[in-house]
Amino acid sequence: MRTVLVIDDNPAVATALDLLFGLRDIRVLTAQSPEQGLETLAREDVGLVLQDMNFTADTTSGQEGVALFRAIRARHPDLPIILLTAWTHLDTAVDLAKAGAADYLAKPWDDQKLLASVENLLELGSSTREVSRLHEQRRRARRELDARYDLRGLVFASEPMARVVELACHVARADVPVMILGPNGAGKEKIAEIVQANSAVASGPFVTLNCGALPTELIEAELFGADAGAYTGANKMREGKFEAADGGTLFLDEIGNLPPAGQMKLLRVLETGRFERLGSNRERQVKVRVISATNADLPAMIRDGRFREDLYYRLNTIQIEIAPLGERRDDVLPLARHFLADNPLGAGKRLSEDAERALTAHAWPGNVRELRNTLQRAALLARGEAIAAADLGLPVVPVASAAAYNGGGGDEPDRAAIEAAIERAGGVLAQAAGELGLSRQALYRRLDRLGIKRD
Repeated sequence: MRTVLVIDDNPAVATALDLLFGLRDIRVLTAQSPEQGLETLAREDVGLVLQDMNFTADTTSGQEGVALFRAIRARHPDLPIILLTAWTHLDTAVDLAKAGAADYLAKPWDDQKLLASVENLLELGSSTREVSRLHEQRRRARRELDARYDLRGLVFASEPMARVVELACHVARADVPVMILGPNGAGKEKIAEIVQANSAVASGPFVTLNCGALPTELIEAELFGADAGAYTGANKMREGKFEAADGGTLFLDEIGNLPPAGQMKLLRVLETGRFERLGSNRERQVKVRVISATNADLPAMIRDGRFREDLYYRLNTIQIEIAPLGERRDDVLPLARHFLADNPLGAGKRLSEDAERALTAHAWPGNVRELRNTLQRAALLARGEAIAAADLGLPVVPVASAAAYNGGGGDEPDRAAIEAAIERAGGVLAQAAGELGLSRQALYRRLDRLGIKRD
């Protein structure tokens, strides 16, 4: 049941609020002092607090209320608090609202305004607690993964990436080929490193080959090696990647670029562990775990006759798919802060609020690689400690998108729109802010800028 705590030394206030909220099936707990209020919060599940600002007779300073507000905020940072005050001047209440109070109302209050504010904040608080619960659940799952596996320093916070990492760690001990799918720059090689680090051959070599970075005629020589004179320019024997990876893992990136002859030889190695160097008849035996990766549509290539179907199924015993960074919004800011801290030019610098908003709103078509380059550039260009959105060099976010980031939508509200929203909300600023798609702090800034009185 929805529950509010009323902290007020006047029993009549508690009685009136109990009757008012009872009409909306809201349970009311009461406390007549700050100490009793804090004790109640420690043992009860409360969704919202309404607190008075003065508790000692003949005091009007509001310092008792300020101290109570700070004590509640320290113990329960996400709990919404409404301030009740009988003052004519509300400066201190306004300051506390800036510091995070959900709302403030003067005594005697307007029942409809108070009910609207309480209903809105209880709903919002429930959503906030659910988000906090999910974040804590993710942090706990991450700690468990860190304790059980070597994650090679991977930075992530999103649920999709957590599932990818858990699957990679789970299949790491199985001696089967793994195929990693995902767009360029999404972190496929890092996932391959995690598979290697948690496998039975973790102490063996980890060798990589980007099949898309070499001319077609050289890929086979890179994979299988070549004797001297095997092809024009081969003046001496060269060891191939399979030999170098013997007893460990070979990571083949952009596997879709492997030419047909190379595909056939790779299939044979996967089936038998045997191969010959180019220009040699001597068969060699290796024990190598192969992890492949691609951003290509291999089933379409199979239909077009450009990739062997039998090789595809041999490589694809276990498939791990990484979503683009644009679909993993929760990873953006942790990665950005990591890249900033990891860059010598970023020492002592931090992301401003507008920079964080711009980073989260960007689509990241270049994925993690684009994000890393963006932070390197911003660390170089930023002149102060705070990196601004302009330092990132990203496309300007439309106002509608910025509003969506704050939880709403639509264009930047003008004076008339703000005043109309406040009137419709009965003066409840938290409700008006929600209707406008703004945070309370963002609404306060606009009220100050436009000279609109808050009371």
